[in-house]
Amino acid sequence: MFTCKQASKLISQSLDRPLSLPEKIRLRLHLLICDPCTQFKRQLMMLRAALHRIRYGIEQDSTIKLPLDVKNRILHTIEPDQE
Repeated sequence: MFTCKQASKLISQSLDRPLSLPEKIRLRLHLLICDPCTQFKRQLMMLRAALHRIRYGIEQDSTIKLPLDVKNRILHTIEPDQE
């Protein structure tokens, strides 16, 4: 039996690396029957999108007046996708 703990681990890992075909299948089947894990995945995707918007805003917005070292620290903390 594929548990929610295993599913949440794969959901998190899928943000950092491509899942193998067996992992994708197991996760997809689990998500079909598990609303909490589906919601967890949705929430992680929303957080990821928000971080991308923050990063883009910091990079593009000339009105943000931060010392360069602070701006660079923030941008390095919010790493771009490795897709």
